[in-house]
This record gives sequence, structure tokens and C-alpha cells, in this order.
Amino acid sequence: MSRILIFDIGKTNKKAFVFDESYTILWEKSIGLDEVADEDGDPCEDLPQLITWIKAVYEEVKAAYEIKAVNFSSYGATLVFLDGNGRVLTPLYNYLKAYPEELKRKFYDTYGSEAEVSATTASPVLGSLNSGMLIYRLKHRRPEVFSAVKRILHLPNYLSFLFSGQKVTDITSVGCHTQLWDFPRGAYHRWVGEEGIDRFLAPLHAPDQPFQGPDGVAVGIGLHDSSAALIPYLKRFEEPFALLSTGTWNITMNPFNEAPLSREELDNDCLCFLKTNGQSVKASRLLSGLYHEQEAAKIARCFGITPAELMMMDHGPEIETEALCLENYRIQNPVSGPGRLWREYETAAQAYHQLMADLVALQKRSSDRVLKDAPVKRLYVDGGFSRSRIFMKMLSAAYPETEVWASEVPQAPALGAALVLHGHWNGRPVPEDLIKLNPFTN
Repeated sequence: MSRILIFDIGKTNKKAFVFDESYTILWEKSIGLDEVADEDGDPCEDLPQLITWIKAVYEEVKAAYEIKAVNFSSYGATLVFLDGNGRVLTPLYNYLKAYPEELKRKFYDTYGSEAEVSATTASPVLGSLNSGMLIYRLKHRRPEVFSAVKRILHLPNYLSFLFSGQKVTDITSVGCHTQLWDFPRGAYHRWVGEEGIDRFLAPLHAPDQPFQGPDGVAVGIGLHDSSAALIPYLKRFEEPFALLSTGTWNITMNPFNEAPLSREELDNDCLCFLKTNGQSVKASRLLSGLYHEQEAAKIARCFGITPAELMMMDHGPEIETEALCLENYRIQNPVSGPGRLWREYETAAQAYHQLMADLVALQKRSSDRVLKDAPVKRLYVDGGFSRSRIFMKMLSAAYPETEVWASEVPQAPALGAALVLHGHWNGRPVPEDLIKLNPFTN
């Protein structure tokens, strides 16, 4: 039977999976790699160590399974600079690396205001997280290094190059808040050409068209992980939907909203991704997971229990909490806001329900930004918060006109990377039970 090997390279954990033709995971492996320092002393990915691990895993899997294809999903906003021989010229700069303020001013003074560039490139101004700005920085701050650059690859496309030898670009990586892509025109932004950077960017190539690699294996070109995670849903459902992917960041993605981003949306952490077919996906971000972790720890300390005990609580409708009305909501920012005094609550259950009510109020405000121009009948929720009955019941109450479903898609980015190559390794139809759903109604 045919098998596919997928590498899912996250910022913290690096994972590898072998799927069979039914998309059952037959084998998996993960590792956390220590970071190293770039030339400025800032932490960054240890790319040589990552390459060594990937190649070792490939040899291990090849010896045990009949691998017909390999593909990659990885975090975005990360670039690899290559010389004419395909050698890496720089560290793999961290997208959290501080961006020089004077260089940022120079860029926007030259190519338009922050508001203008953000509107055109469908991304807030995020410094190094706008990976195109890393190219601009290298060119203007380290010209002696930049002069040796012959090709610039996004991280997932570089991982593919290791196996196929082909230097190409996938549209999902270009479209993930890089400030490289002009969304209205469907082409690179004018600054890319005026800086002469376009000649270093590898040609665009369709993500569903692999190259032939070692041993005749079909090698996919890789995908940005957020776009890859949408693929199982797009394959499974025809009716318009939105996906709330939860974790450290809660990201609401509406694949059926192609309206241009407004100034208000850009100012409130909304952006656009691109699907594998080049169509845009409007998304809003909220740092809910981090805020939940911090506040749950405070509640646990107040009441002498563990955070794990809090998260095991079931929804208790008899517990009084403030209404989920935004005018009653006191926390303006999920990280730096004033928060609540949890000792004022009588029980841990009351306090934790109030925390979840606050998070749902924030979530509704965030999600509404991408739902308002293209309302959907179904909202799927996956990730950590989907396993909280308190959160899910409250979210369902906040959207009485929408079907709210907790969904379970094991390793969604990896599954999406496997599905995009389905016709090149898998002779069976795509199964209809890839996504497990649990409805939440009031």
C-alpha cells in the first residue's frame, strides 16, 4: 500500500507523520530543537540541526514503509537566503526579531504609509513577522551578504528543495503576512520590483504539482501551516463555514470572505492568508491561549487548586456570570489589560466561568470582524479550547444563529499537506470521516 511522509515543522515542535491511504497515522515522531543565536545574538532556528533531523527521519521511514510522496508544512514569515550553489548564507532569522525603527521609517517613507502598505498587502505592520521586511533589512544592513544572494525561499519551499533540488515558491507562503503580495492586483507589491528583489524570488509553482525526488518519490513544494490546516475542511464541506483554530493564538479564518481589509480590521489584528488556489482567506487573531494560561494560574492560586482541575470543570449554567455583552466587558486587552480580582469570587468555579465568559466576549469581538461581511451558517472550532465544554457552550450562546461545532482533526496542517497531493500517491477516494464533529446547541 502507498504511504506519504509529512514533515510538520512548528516553531517549538518538529513532527513527522506517515499516513496510509485512509489518512490514518501509522507512525509519528517529534523533537524539540534548541535554538541558536544569529549574528546579533538573537535566538533563531538551528537550521543545520533541523536539516540533519529531517534527513535522518526520511531514511528511517524509507526503510520501514513504501513511501510514494513527501510534503511539508511549516510556520511562515521565515526565509532562507541561498547563494548560487544552493548554500545557506544567513541564520534562519526569527520572526520575533526586533526590527530597526529607522529602517522601518525609511521603508514606509519610500513606499507609502503604514496604512497604505498594510491595506494593499492585507497585513498589519508586524516588523520581522512581515517576512518581506527581513529581505529589506538584509539588503540595506548587510549588503556584503546580500550581494551573494541568488535565491530566496520560504521555509517550507526550502525543505522541499532539499529533496527535489527545485527552487520554487508556493502561494500560501507568499500570502501569510509577508507584505510582499499586492492582494488587489494578485501580484508582488511594487516595492519588490523597485528594490530589485523580485529577481531573487523563486517562481510560483502550484502546491498540488509535486516534483520527482529520490527513488521516484513525489516531492511536494510545501505549504504554510495555517493554510494547510484549512485544507481538510475545504475538502470535506461545500457549505460556507468559518474555522476558529485555538491554541496560544485563537485565529478565526473565513475562507468565504474576500472583502478587502478595512482600516479598522487592520488596526485590530486582522489579515489575509492565501489558499492553495490563490484566493484570500480573511483571518483575525487573538492571543487567548496565553491570557487563559496566565489567568487560570491566578485563579488556581487563589483557591488552592491546580490549573488542570480548573480545566476539567464542566459547564454549569446555574453559576451566575456577567452577561456576554461587550459593554459590560472590562478587559480591553487580553495581555496588558487590568484583569479581574479573582479573590472577589466565592468559588473557583464562579471565577473560572467568568474567565471563560470574558474570553468568549473577546472572541466574539475578534471573530465578528471576519464574519460580518460574509456570514456563515457553521463555525468549526478546533484545538485546545474546543475541548472545553464551558468555552464551547458559551461560544454557542454568543452565536445563536450559527451552528457551532467542536471539531477534531488529528494533526490538521500535516493532513492538509498530505491531502493536497492526494492524486499523486493515493488511489482511493478521500474519506468522508476525516473530521470528527461534536455539536454545541442551546
